[in-house]
Amino acid sequence: MAETPHRPSPASPAPQAGVAVLDRAPAAIEFDRVQLAFDEHVVLKDVTFTLPKGHTRLILGASGSGKSTTLKIITGLLRADAGVVKVNGARIDELSEQDMMPIRADLGMIFQEGALFDSLTVRENVGYKLYEESGMSLEDAHQRVEEVLGFVGLAALIDRMPSELSGGQRRRVAIARAMAFKPSILLYDEATTGLDPLTATTVNEEIVKLRDFEGVSSIVVTHQLRDAFFVADMMARRGDDGAVEFVPAPPEKQDQAIFLMLREGVIVFSGNARELRASTDPYIRSFLS
Repeated sequence: MAETPHRPSPASPAPQAGVAVLDRAPAAIEFDRVQLAFDEHVVLKDVTFTLPKGHTRLILGASGSGKSTTLKIITGLLRADAGVVKVNGARIDELSEQDMMPIRADLGMIFQEGALFDSLTVRENVGYKLYEESGMSLEDAHQRVEEVLGFVGLAALIDRMPSELSGGQRRRVAIARAMAFKPSILLYDEATTGLDPLTATTVNEEIVKLRDFEGVSSIVVTHQLRDAFFVADMMARRGDDGAVEFVPAPPEKQDQAIFLMLREGVIVFSGNARELRASTDPYIRSFLS
């Protein structure tokens, strides 16, 4: 069931309707009145939202609105000044750096740049954590790498170097690397920025496939509306021949993808794609135009 949308004015803090969600069964991610400031500059103010397991949150907003900061708080790279932050039920705003390590093991992060190691092959990039940080046998690690590269359609490029890949292929390798450790949560930070529309669509399709086939919970930070609406509106399924196809999702499925619009660190909109498109708020209209 989708969260009840709310539309506070830009000058008002986010309403507290989401706070009660913290009393339910653990969600993938929960923010309760989270605040962060650097000196006098307020980055996030009373940010409250919940990401149920297997669902998607799409965070929109102008540059400097707090989108990427939200992801850094989830991964523990930044610590909030106030509020409660939970990942899979664990309150991470109270954890030490050492205690954050097992939490991060269940988080995958995909950056705009892809952040691949230029001196390693695709196989070595994707399997880096498996080879270096797990007790998995080399044979099992190789098998997992081949599996995830097959999932993103790049199995044939397993022995290529990053310099031999296109921009879209590099992003898909980054997705494969993030999912190699089988995290239940994936965070996408402007994963399609700088890509042409056709290439961006291939990345969006991977995001949808991971959600619909693997049950991954995801937060997608983007300013690319076309890509955000694709992730919210479409679903992946297998046809009679076993091939993956992307079709419009039914309303109940679309309601699992909630848009959060940030403005100067405040959530000024929370709702599904239909509600976002129908909004008459001047700020939102200017963002959508």
